[in-house]
Amino acid sequence: MKSLKDKIESSVQDGLRAIEFLQKKESVQFIEDCAYKIVACFKRGGKILIAGNGGSLCDAMHFAEELSGQYREKRPAMAAMALSDIGLMSCIANDFSYEYVFARGVEALGRQEDIFIGLTTSGNSANIVEAVKAAKTKQMETIIFNGKSGGILKGLSDLEWIVEGFKYSDRIQEAHMTAIHIIIEMIEEITNLALQNVDNIDLCYVS
Repeated sequence: MKSLKDKIESSVQDGLRAIEFLQKKESVQFIEDCAYKIVACFKRGGKILIAGNGGSLCDAMHFAEELSGQYREKRPAMAAMALSDIGLMSCIANDFSYEYVFARGVEALGRQEDIFIGLTTSGNSANIVEAVKAAKTKQMETIIFNGKSGGILKGLSDLEWIVEGFKYSDRIQEAHMTAIHIIIEMIEEITNLALQNVDNIDLCYVS
C-alpha cells in the first residue's frame, strides 16, 4: 500500500505532466493563434464571451477579469466577460433547460465581431455545444479549450485545443489555466508592441 507521501509525489508528477503538455507544438501554436485572434477581436471593436461549468466556469471568470482588469502590465481595460450571472443562468435553466444557459447569453449579448470561448474538460458539455451553435448563428468566431478525446465538440470550432491523456478533469483544468495565463501575457505583449509601433512584430492577425 502506498504511503501518503508516495501518493503526493505521484500526484505532483501527474501535475507536472499536465503542464508539460503545453510544450507540445500544437499547444504552443494554439496559444499563439488564440492570442492573435483575441487581439484582432478587440481591434475590430469586439468582445470576448467565455463560458464553462464548475471549475471551468471559475476559470472563465478568471480569464475575463484578467482581461477587463489587469494582468501584468498597466493598459486599457479589454472587453471580456464570463457568462456567469447566477440570476440569468437560473432563469434560463428554469424556463428552458440547463442545456441553454450559455446559448441564451450568447444570443442576447453576442455580435458578429465577438468571440465565444468555451472551456470543457470532456467536449461533451451540452450547454457549451449549444453555445457554440448560437455563436455560429451570430457568425462569431469560436474557440474551445477541450480535453480527453474532444467529445462532441471536437472539430466544431474555429480554433480548439484538446488536452489528452488525463483521466480526471483537474489536470486538464490545470493545463487550461496555465495556457490562459500565457495567452493573456501574449495579448499584452502584442498590444504593447503595436502601441510602440515595433516594426518586427507579426501583426498579420490584427491588421
